[in-house]
Amino acid sequence: MNMYMVPNPPIPGCPPGLEYLTQVDQLLIKQKVELIEALAGFESNNKYEIRNSMGQNVFYAVEENDCLSRQCCGPLRSFTIRVLDNFGREVITVTRPLKCMSCFFPCCLQEMEVQSPPGNTVGYVLQQWHPFFPRFIIENENREPVLKLHGPFCGWSCLPDVDFEIITMDEVSKIGKISKQWTGLLREVFTDTDNFGIQFPMDLDVKMKAVMIGACFLIDFMFFENNQ
Repeated sequence: MNMYMVPNPPIPGCPPGLEYLTQVDQLLIKQKVELIEALAGFESNNKYEIRNSMGQNVFYAVEENDCLSRQCCGPLRSFTIRVLDNFGREVITVTRPLKCMSCFFPCCLQEMEVQSPPGNTVGYVLQQWHPFFPRFIIENENREPVLKLHGPFCGWSCLPDVDFEIITMDEVSKIGKISKQWTGLLREVFTDTDNFGIQFPMDLDVKMKAVMIGACFLIDFMFFENNQ
């Protein structure tokens, strides 16, 4: 695997292990294909490779869950996703509690907490109720709204890529996006493995960049995890 293995010096105010994120404005998150899931439809823990624009692997993410939750709850399941750097250090922890995903239950919306390093909360992703369009609020560690995330009708698009736009709180400026990318007919039909691209400003707070990685995982589970 082509990996980025250059140690990054500590940066004041930056959680340890996230220094590299200060140097990038886009990431590719590639879900790994599990043979047993592709052939038998048996849901396994999700695993992701997080790459830079040159295709180098900069982080590796793995879901931590039990077999019963995966098979019985499917994409509704609670989970913890641990993000490791190429030296094996856990740099981001993403936690999602068990919640209902129906648009008819606005009192039980999706939420996610992002920590970096583990034990130190850096932000949250909160679903906003809307009958047709995916809407999320990105909050900082103090539960203050920072950004919004808006998706297409029912999380679906007639185009090959499905874009969730990152916009400012006043909804005036679009500053980036999370895109679910077309992976080819066979993968789309027979597996639930997905590729995502994240674009954000280079000078965006590195903590918010980490939260955007967590938001990408939440979008994957909510809209693209259903096994075909």
